[in-house]
Amino acid sequence: MKRVFAILAFLCVLAVGQYFIVSRFAIHHETLPLFDASRQRPISVDIAVRRDYETKANLGLWKLPLAIISNGNTVKATEYSFLANVLAARGYLVASIQQDLPSDPPLMTHAGQQYVGRREVYIRCEANILFVLGELKRRRENADYDHITLVGHSNGGDVSMYVAHQHPELVSKVITLDNLRVPFVLSDNMKILSFRSKDPHFVTDPGVLPTPEEARARGIDIVHTGAQHTEMSDRGPDAVKEKIQATLDRFLRDSASSALAPADTKSPMIMNPGDY
Repeated sequence: MKRVFAILAFLCVLAVGQYFIVSRFAIHHETLPLFDASRQRPISVDIAVRRDYETKANLGLWKLPLAIISNGNTVKATEYSFLANVLAARGYLVASIQQDLPSDPPLMTHAGQQYVGRREVYIRCEANILFVLGELKRRRENADYDHITLVGHSNGGDVSMYVAHQHPELVSKVITLDNLRVPFVLSDNMKILSFRSKDPHFVTDPGVLPTPEEARARGIDIVHTGAQHTEMSDRGPDAVKEKIQATLDRFLRDSASSALAPADTKSPMIMNPGDY
């Protein structure tokens, strides 16, 4: 029996080691300094892609699924590498967009207005995403632009959910980390995973989260992390990031098909803080 446990332990260490090697050495990173002339706006995009899958795609043997990461307010687009590496390791072409610029007006809250008055910010970020999609289509024809995955933290999560509402024909998955303002999409054709914080300074607006019944009916996976809102980026502690990575990897594994399909409602991944 001890030998069996030793073998299992070795296999676990091997799996972790392989993931470490893929994350550190097999993922190609580059920065695209784009410029939207129609809006006179620079848009920096950090690209991450696994080299072997990129080679397969260049040979016409693979279509890279596309994931777009939108940053939280005051957080750099490059500060979500812990998410980008998991997505890239799973074969995704990952584009992390710097959604805000120092010259943009500060993010303000206006009580009583739709999305607390942030609709114009979401529209601006939506335009950024559509522009980047157009540029990537010209530069990388080996990706799937018809079933994209949107990922975002905080304001970036609200941007992701907003764009999913506006373009359901393009979006197959939405992954948010503590989006607080835009209600969840309720669709059988979209897989949704959301990590929630336990932070009294960042409270989710009423009506944003689905009811438990809606979550189960639509196959929406809600994970209560017990973490702080600001810990959901590379700035957070390793323990939080590793738990998020493991759950994200499971979500991607269980919904690996890039085709739009009804969400699996048989095993929703709704977790409690105790699971963390």
